[in-house]
Amino acid sequence: MVTVNVRREIAAPVEDVFGTVADIDRFSAILPHSVKVEHLNGKKTGIGAKFRETRVMGKQENVNEFEITEYIENERVRMIADTNGTVWDTLFEVREEAGKTTIDVEMDARPHKLLPKLLNPLMKGLFRKGIEKDMDLLKEALETGNRDEVDEED
Repeated sequence: MVTVNVRREIAAPVEDVFGTVADIDRFSAILPHSVKVEHLNGKKTGIGAKFRETRVMGKQENVNEFEITEYIENERVRMIADTNGTVWDTLFEVREEAGKTTIDVEMDARPHKLLPKLLNPLMKGLFRKGIEKDMDLLKEALETGNRDEVDEED
């Protein structure tokens, strides 16, 4: 198993940070490499919500199906996908400290096929860079006034 941990401090209320990462429509709006989201069961967020996200990685599109398996509003949300021989278990935890929000992301990549068992440890750095990029885009959107991209639609 490979585990990646990333932490960011964001000058935004915890409700904004959590509300963005826990709602794939809002989160994907700030990620230029997230090009399509499909809701699979009518639930957009909360435990049991399932969605398919398409991301462009290099010159290829990568499609993953996720399910939210843990959801405590303004505290944590867990999303799980089983793709390409690996269970991707990503936990976002948020807490407000001194007027800022700290977000901790922990992604566990648990391979269940031979090739990912061999390759995932070698790709840990790439996994980390991807999560860091997503968190940097989140921080930028929430701190620089690009909130119209992440505000909930009425």
